[in-house]
Amino acid sequence: MTQPIILPLVAMMFLTIIVALVMYRRRVSAMKSERIHPQKVHSRKGGLESFADTRASDNYMNLFELPILFYAAIFTIMLTNNSSLLMLALAWAFVAFRVAHSVIHCTYNKVMHRFTAFMLSFITLTALWLILASNLIFGTQF
Repeated sequence: MTQPIILPLVAMMFLTIIVALVMYRRRVSAMKSERIHPQKVHSRKGGLESFADTRASDNYMNLFELPILFYAAIFTIMLTNNSSLLMLALAWAFVAFRVAHSVIHCTYNKVMHRFTAFMLSFITLTALWLILASNLIFGTQF
C-alpha cells in the first residue's frame, strides 16, 4: 500500500505540470499574436525582452526552488519510515500554500499576497524539516 505522505508530493508534481501548461499556452499565444520568431527567445533574456507577461514562467521557475527542499523531506520521511499525522498535515499545508502562491503569481500577482503565501509555505516547510531532523537525530516521534 502507498504511504499517504507521497500524495502531497504527487500534488506538487501536478501543480508544476499545470503551471508548465499555462506557461506554454501563454507563450505560444504571445508568439503567434506578436509574431515573435522562436529564435528571438532562445534565452531567458530574450524571453524577458519579448514577452510582456512572464508571470507563469516566473512561477514555473519558483516551483524548482523552495519545493526541492519539500521533495527531499518527503523522500527522507519515506526512506526512514518517519511519517506521522503531523508531518502529513504539514506536507498538505505546504502544498496548499504553494497552490495559493501559484494562483496569485499567475493571475493578479499582488506581491504582498504572493509573499504571504511564500512565507507561510516557508514556515511550514521549516517546521516539517525541524520535526524530521528531531526524529532522526534524537529519536523523538512527533
